[in-house]
Amino acid sequence: MTKSIVVLGTQWGDEGKGKIVDLLSKDVDAVVRFQGGHNAGHTLVIDGKKTVLHLIPSGILNEGAQCLIGNGLVVSLEALKKETESLEAWGVDVRSRLMISPACPIIMPYHEKLDHAREKAKGAKAIGTTGRGIGPAYEDKVSRRGIRMSDLNNHELLAEKLEESMDYHNFVLEKYFNMPGLAYDRVLDDALQLGACFADLVGDVSGELHRLRTEGKRILYEGAQGTLLDIDHGTYPFVTSSNTTIGAVCTGAGVGPDAIDYVLGITKAYTTRVGSGPFPTELFDDIGAGLAERGAEFGATTGRPRRCGWLDAVALRRAAHTNGVSGFCVTKMDVLDEVETIKVGVAYRLGDEVLDVPPQNPEAWDDLEVEYESFPGWQQSTRGITRFEDLPANAKSYLATIEALCGAPVHIVSTGPDRKESIIIQHPSD
Repeated sequence: MTKSIVVLGTQWGDEGKGKIVDLLSKDVDAVVRFQGGHNAGHTLVIDGKKTVLHLIPSGILNEGAQCLIGNGLVVSLEALKKETESLEAWGVDVRSRLMISPACPIIMPYHEKLDHAREKAKGAKAIGTTGRGIGPAYEDKVSRRGIRMSDLNNHELLAEKLEESMDYHNFVLEKYFNMPGLAYDRVLDDALQLGACFADLVGDVSGELHRLRTEGKRILYEGAQGTLLDIDHGTYPFVTSSNTTIGAVCTGAGVGPDAIDYVLGITKAYTTRVGSGPFPTELFDDIGAGLAERGAEFGATTGRPRRCGWLDAVALRRAAHTNGVSGFCVTKMDVLDEVETIKVGVAYRLGDEVLDVPPQNPEAWDDLEVEYESFPGWQQSTRGITRFEDLPANAKSYLATIEALCGAPVHIVSTGPDRKESIIIQHPSD
């Protein structure tokens, strides 16, 4: 039996990872977040009841799963407190099952303020960040001036580190962006109070994962965002601030590559993107608008409308290679139910050159043309189907096309937002 499963997005995020993690977490002993922050929004619908998680792993709604936040996340204590209280109001026991790495960097108020200031200053060239302070917090981590979870229990150390950090950030805000800085005493007091709320949840996540693995326990690693938003492998500079690909599991949770047994790549049956940046297969017609409407394509974290387009097999194939995808989960099949003819981007054209892989030069994305293949739609409802044999013939053919073009088998199909609306062709644990 497969012991450790990684769930990753293979597009620009928003692929429906939260539902799939929730679906699989009933069969595992621990669920781990290992990168990103509260810019991620994982939507879960269980018996028609919807919740959106931003920091706490999506396995929290399954009572048997321990939930771990690895050192690769940047943590907003305010967001974590709000999310914890919201779940507890539902009757979910969070605190007895949650562990947070002491090495998690903390998102401070000046990070968020700096994030907004930068985006405003960029104007039309803005990246399209969520404005949650994610990027500036990662910058502080790399520059070794960041505040970490372990600092919050040491008043003297925190005061010293915070003073140094705020001297720098207030200078940037005031002298470069012509904005008022933040009051040191207020930021310090808030950090101490929020830190005290979670002091008893800080623990050795890497050590706990090693213990669980040694004992033969089943572990699920929950990725955020998607491959094409990876800081190294995505459509730079229109990317997130963390590594969203497979290597981040090891560095962001503190495990070795031998701890990974299976990689499940989540992809929509079409493609979406939030914010700015290249999107070769984007649709600007009624078909795209229809996908957006039927798919309720709005960001779970920001509420921003998602851009919609045809499935991009070139980018998806590269994502499968980059992550070593063992199998795909195709989500939102039912959104294509009404489409008469479905197109798939199978190659790019850059001038006279035909590309079957994405360009390595980021600027080249703007000049790409897409070569498509067309496939007949099924034009009947797949909503809620739970058996592969009950899918329309053209829907089965479409899934086979994804397998052939993208180099990995389809193991799960999502036919609606609820946990129950799923087809498991081959369980990742098998």
